Amino acid sequence: MNAAESDDAVTAGVLDGRIWSEFCDALKEAGAVVLADSVPMDPQDRAEGWRYLTRLTRAALNFFLEVPDPEAPAFTRAVDETIKLGMDNPDNVYLAAPVNGAYTYRLTGTRGTVHYLGFGAQEGGYGKTGSLDTAGHLDARDLALDDGGRFEIIASVEEPSAANWLRMSPETRMIQVRQTRVDHDTEVLAQVHIERLDAPSTPRPVTPARIDKALHEVPTFVQAASQMFAAWTEGFRTRPNELPRFPPETALAAGGDPNIAYYHGWFELADDEALVVDLTPPECDFWNFQLANYWMESLDYRYHQIHLNQGTAQYRPDGSVRIVVAASDPGVANWLDTCGHGHGTMCVRWVGAKEHPEPRASVVKLSDLAASPA
Repeated sequence: MNAAESDDAVTAGVLDGRIWSEFCDALKEAGAVVLADSVPMDPQDRAEGWRYLTRLTRAALNFFLEVPDPEAPAFTRAVDETIKLGMDNPDNVYLAAPVNGAYTYRLTGTRGTVHYLGFGAQEGGYGKTGSLDTAGHLDARDLALDDGGRFEIIASVEEPSAANWLRMSPETRMIQVRQTRVDHDTEVLAQVHIERLDAPSTPRPVTPARIDKALHEVPTFVQAASQMFAAWTEGFRTRPNELPRFPPETALAAGGDPNIAYYHGWFELADDEALVVDLTPPECDFWNFQLANYWMESLDYRYHQIHLNQGTAQYRPDGSVRIVVAASDPGVANWLDTCGHGHGTMCVRWVGAKEHPEPRASVVKLSDLAASPA
């Protein structure tokens, strides 16, 4: 089929509604991940799985269909309190903008006071290549700022003469921004804007081809992302109640920050049990520990205490921290609420650490917690 015939077929599909039928059929097929034999036959896991797919669909529709395209990009919230993906960090604000490595962009804004700020140029996509490989990364510690805390970053393949450069590759398709807070109430978020420099920044009009492309990308993303993170969870389940170091190369390929060491695990507890996590945070920019469900969605931190960081955890005199994971408050420091989950995923992060001590975890009876050392 030549280009003209392909365009005619797309237009015909728009006119007769075939693209909508194909979209609905593909989205229905994505539900197979929730019904997979590997997923526990647990009403809560399955219910959260269906909700998860609706959330991924909502996020994908926004990014592929509603967000201005690479010719006129804009940053939007990629993850929030009700759109969660890949062990989203409750201490983070995530922003994303679609780009094209063939173009040159300028990012401007103010640094704010947020604890950690990182910019990543990502290749591919979960629905295209199954990965979000990092082509370039810029840490706010390396940003040149003016006296008012303002910055300008050039994002391009070729290195510019500008002070701040975010390296892209020809395959770069997204720029993401991580803003990490220790104190959510007092830290001021960075303000970040993006514009294309090498041509007028004008969004493309809605066309049959653009709608057809988006409606094919959305279910592909939903299916690929949900399958990938479910596979990660199945790997964690082989070592229950442990927190081993996650392979850095796997994290980086999924869009992880190269400055972060991740420790992922699976907790599994009876009603009368607690998981005790002992860790000694190394010297680092930031650390935290969090709980999530089977689908690697953070538990509802709006209403429950499901994570701790260096500013909220209570330390012992030797600089170590003991965290207690349980379904009910046992009356000890650093308790985290499982929110009714008897099992789920969990994560420790060290950001900017030169040493990477492995957290220790053990299951104890709730009745024994009072007798154990703090």
